[in-house]
Amino acid sequence: MTAPTTHERAHQRVPLWRDVIVLKWVAQVFLLVVVLSTMFFLATQAGDNLRARNIVSTFDFLERPIDIQLSEGIDTHPDTGARALWTGMVNTLRISVAGIFFATLLGIVVGLARLSDNWLVRRLGSMWVETLRNIPLLVQMIFYFSVLTTLPRVGLGTGPINGWFHISNKGISMPRVFIADGFYQWLMVVGVGAVAAHYVRRHRQRIQDETGAMTSPILWGIGTVALFGLIGIFVHPMFTWMGGIFGAIADLLDSLPIIAPQILFSVVALGVAARWISRFLTDHRSVRGHLSLSDDDWFRIAFAALASLIIVFVLVRWTGFSSWTLNSGRDLFHVLEDKFNVDGAARPFDAMRPDIIQKSRFPNYGKNGLTMSIGFAAVFFGVVFYTSAFIGENVRGGILAVPKGQSEAAMAVGLGRGQVLRHVVLPQAIRIILPPTGNQYLNLLKNTSLAVAVGYSDLVQIGQTTYNQTGMTLPVVAIWMLFYLSCSLSISVVVNWFNVRMKLVER
Repeated sequence: MTAPTTHERAHQRVPLWRDVIVLKWVAQVFLLVVVLSTMFFLATQAGDNLRARNIVSTFDFLERPIDIQLSEGIDTHPDTGARALWTGMVNTLRISVAGIFFATLLGIVVGLARLSDNWLVRRLGSMWVETLRNIPLLVQMIFYFSVLTTLPRVGLGTGPINGWFHISNKGISMPRVFIADGFYQWLMVVGVGAVAAHYVRRHRQRIQDETGAMTSPILWGIGTVALFGLIGIFVHPMFTWMGGIFGAIADLLDSLPIIAPQILFSVVALGVAARWISRFLTDHRSVRGHLSLSDDDWFRIAFAALASLIIVFVLVRWTGFSSWTLNSGRDLFHVLEDKFNVDGAARPFDAMRPDIIQKSRFPNYGKNGLTMSIGFAAVFFGVVFYTSAFIGENVRGGILAVPKGQSEAAMAVGLGRGQVLRHVVLPQAIRIILPPTGNQYLNLLKNTSLAVAVGYSDLVQIGQTTYNQTGMTLPVVAIWMLFYLSCSLSISVVVNWFNVRMKLVER
């Protein structure tokens, strides 16, 4: 039997209504149209219902004066709704960043304690995990708040270490180290040290690869940065001239038209999409130059191109973003100019002890020192202890997932228990620990919204007060959603970046 000719094969092609590729594309485009149409319908109906009830839903309240007095934050008497919500965002970020840091440290300790050979340490770690993760976080916050409010009142002799560490029903006050006027000049010296540390680490790594000797490239890099940081305490005034450069950049941004950032962002969006498509095609090209793409690959390429075009369209149609970029950039560089135009003798760091002042009948904490209010302390202890129990289980599970033969082989060559843990077990376990721990970071961020129960002025509490005064419930809720979405995506990007960097490289 002779093989069919090209003409015969053309007549034997699958009809379009039975072609799998055509059906998948049609289904995806149809689903996209349905989703967009549904969203447009719901938004239209919501707008009609609001107008029928004479409910105005705008963001004008962000620029209008508002009568709110906050318990703590960067601005306790904000003059506009935007300033009030910004204060809440800063308070939320402050407790989230501190909570993630200390929950991670405590979780590592708890996870290692659960694997200890010491019976008492192991049982304490188990009790910590099984107790804290099975009590609702809100209950824990209220419990900590109740305990802290029953502490003795503030007095001029409040302890336990008067003048250094104070605990009372007003909160916890301790010494604090803060950045001073010369910090930014010192940071420039550290930046130069970071560049030098990069080359030092590469040099030590090359020696280790060529000779096999332990040259500790990472420790050498850290030591280089530390050395420059120490030297920078004394030589940082030499970078005061940077203030003039920042001032010139601020003046340049003030003179640019709105079309300049529009063109810049459009070029960046199109360039990023073109570079991604080019790298995608290169990765899918064989050694002989043959390009093999599936229908899903074509969909990814089309989606990347369409996304860049949508960004360009939004930038051209919405001039507010470009105007905000120019104004914010100008203000930022003016602030940097002021930070560098300081006395050359200014120190990069300073410290102060807590104090207790008595202006009237009742004493209270002063502005010196690091003071944790009752609300902040209750939320902080709650999210740190609660999240550390889950992180501790992640650490324990990750270490147990490393094959036991790895530890036995490391100990067979003479490594101690601590060296086995640092150099063999943890580098492999971190690949397993990191993804679920990233989820706990996201949970911690979102769990801070429970702070309203203990009176801490986070974004949720300030937002509630704002829409109670202005009636703008939907805009405030939209700001909540955008803020938490942005923070969650930022955490996910950082965790995924580390996850990709630490994955095993296969041939």
